[in-house]
Amino acid sequence: MIKARRGAALVAALAAGSLVLTACGGDGGSDPNELRLWHYEAPESAMAVAWNQAIKEFERTHPGVKVKFEEKGFEQIQKTAPMVLNSKDAPDLMEYNKGNATTGLISRQGLLDDMTAEVTRRGWDKVLSPNVQVTSRYDDKGVMGGGKWFGVPNYAEYLQVYYNKDLFEKHGVKVPATFAEFTAAMDAFVRKGVTPLTNAGAEYMAHQFVYQLALDKADRGWVDAFQRYTAKANLTDAAWTAGAATFADWVKKGYVAKDSVGLKAEDAGVAFMSGEYPMMFSGSWWFGRVAKTARFDWDTMVWPGARMTPGSGGNLWVVPKGSENKKLAYDFIDITMKKHIQNALGNAGGIPVAADPAAITDPKAKKLIGNFTTLARNDALAYYPDWPVPAFYDKWVAEVQRLMNGKGTPARILGEVQKAYDAGLPK
Repeated sequence: MIKARRGAALVAALAAGSLVLTACGGDGGSDPNELRLWHYEAPESAMAVAWNQAIKEFERTHPGVKVKFEEKGFEQIQKTAPMVLNSKDAPDLMEYNKGNATTGLISRQGLLDDMTAEVTRRGWDKVLSPNVQVTSRYDDKGVMGGGKWFGVPNYAEYLQVYYNKDLFEKHGVKVPATFAEFTAAMDAFVRKGVTPLTNAGAEYMAHQFVYQLALDKADRGWVDAFQRYTAKANLTDAAWTAGAATFADWVKKGYVAKDSVGLKAEDAGVAFMSGEYPMMFSGSWWFGRVAKTARFDWDTMVWPGARMTPGSGGNLWVVPKGSENKKLAYDFIDITMKKHIQNALGNAGGIPVAADPAAITDPKAKKLIGNFTTLARNDALAYYPDWPVPAFYDKWVAEVQRLMNGKGTPARILGEVQKAYDAGLPK
């Protein structure tokens, strides 16, 4: 999934595709006393907090070995990973997006180490629940859920509604518990001249609304056909049509601002955290930042009435095939899976995969983790709409922007998305 916690300034570095040329600033040689690590978590995020602790422990337990950490932009890595991993500039360990279009694609291209034996030897397969494992394992065509492990997550994530309790109280609007109450609350805000939902049409937020609204009409078989090719996926069916048509209607009604079509997720998140909007529908990756930044009373909830919602295990630790320090890379992953690191991640606002529940002390963090556990137990995690095929993310962004601008009907927009989906299916 594409995420804005990655920091707008980092993404700007993508402009000239400069990652391949300037990533390391050296000759690409490997140092056996150095673990080169790339990730794109913002410094204040829960993951970065926990991983910084893991770096200290790694260096303590590996005398003479230093971690050379380089922070990259999410989209920087997203767009250039195949080139980087096929060069001498590849790191020893890297955080990477999961799904057929990303980890699946580069595993099929032979650019990642098959870590199946390492996963079994270190017991990570016993720690990760089956539905979290799906995005770690791929088949020979790069389709998730296969038999070989090409990545390991040490956290999980899902989309939820963040809401500003102060704005609800100020405007006399009831916090919703059902979908009908959700739309009623948005109507109430609009009548008072308040746009209920922050949004970002230039990145992932807008098409995730479309996906969630489609999921409200869908089931697990529908998700698996779309994400895992278990049946032919029809992106113009009743569920998808309802999702696109409802979102277009929401734009017309003022539930989201039409001029948000050109905004990025960072803009939308900052606007919510500044108290400008009553609600934000986005990922758990914002949680730690909202907790540190918001100066108002806030809380979270799962999408009202959702049978399924976007979510999965977190982004993956992947080991490039060409890494000459694979053992060090696996040792570092192992540290991030340890209880005390997992507990630190949970208390910083992340969703750990192997924490001690009793060690999580913050009530909001407990709720965050508890909601994910319930979704996972109920098989309600539906992954993300941009995952199934390469270059699908950019297509979703472009088409949903057209939908917001009234430059295409839901049928026409979904028809174009279907063409991109069909063209990207593995042969």
